[in-house]
Amino acid sequence: MKKGLTGFMKGVNLGGWMSHGNYAHEHWETFVTEDDIRRIAGWETDHVRIPVDYNLFEDENRKEGTGYRVLDRGLRWCRKNSLNVIIDLHQAAGFSYEPTFAESGLFNSEAYQQRFYDLWESFAERYGNEPDHIAFELLNEITEPSFIPAWNMMVEKVLKVIRKHAPETRILVGSYHNNSIDALPALQLPDDENLILNFHCYDPIAFTHQNAYWMPDTGPHYNLKYPCTKDEYMEIQSVRPGFVNYKDLSDHPVFDADYFIKRFAPAAALAEKLRLPLYCGEYGVIDRSDEESAARWHADIHTAFEYYGIGRAAWSYKQMDFGIIDRPLLERNIKF
Repeated sequence: MKKGLTGFMKGVNLGGWMSHGNYAHEHWETFVTEDDIRRIAGWETDHVRIPVDYNLFEDENRKEGTGYRVLDRGLRWCRKNSLNVIIDLHQAAGFSYEPTFAESGLFNSEAYQQRFYDLWESFAERYGNEPDHIAFELLNEITEPSFIPAWNMMVEKVLKVIRKHAPETRILVGSYHNNSIDALPALQLPDDENLILNFHCYDPIAFTHQNAYWMPDTGPHYNLKYPCTKDEYMEIQSVRPGFVNYKDLSDHPVFDADYFIKRFAPAAALAEKLRLPLYCGEYGVIDRSDEESAARWHADIHTAFEYYGIGRAAWSYKQMDFGIIDRPLLERNIKF
């Protein structure tokens, strides 16, 4: 097991609870309960990743938001059920991973950047005294490669802010193209032994995102099984150019466990060189796929995670188009 990942090896995302725009009080009270935390703990997991949106913790006048109350309660449930927590800043003032989000001011506005630093200082002051239980993820899914120079600068600055209050807390950092594993070399990280290299994986996206209503060039309905061949993938990609994450491993014509082992090899080598752990913060299969194929895909990607000692959190616990508990066969067969 890689240094720094103890307690954060097998996890599940609580997407949509404190993120993705549903901020109604009733939703906070019912979408995730302590019964859900117990259910996740029963899957022999060791942590959850909680995506949170900035506006739950501050309003436009910078007053403290009610999100702290909800998050504090969730943390108590997790402690009670022996689950650790990654607090993931899913959206920040001036930035979202959503392709329809027009504003990208975070990376060229000192005012937005200061709000980013201040929010993380607040998190660090409040949650930085439990480094074995709580980890921080600085920002979900940087989008454009052009943001990387500013992002590298911001990472260096925010780490200094956080470390004043949380010197040993583990901190996850991802790169552009929505945490692409191929973009990790673009990061310029300070010397900090408690950093974790973070990526997301939905390969092959024509399978994991089949018939997703938000994807470009979705076209008519189709049913791609798993395992699938690259020829089958390319046939779909030829009419849906929005599916662009195909990685050519020309000597490996089938998507299977060996594909993922080869796919992760360069990132694993980079992590070894930097002496940092490697973590996959999101991976999963859309609920428009058949459950048997989804279960096989999870088994294969888990094989690769185990091969390299990669920590991970599946997307997602419920609903969000990827819900594990919404597919009984998948829940029964998934082995984290």
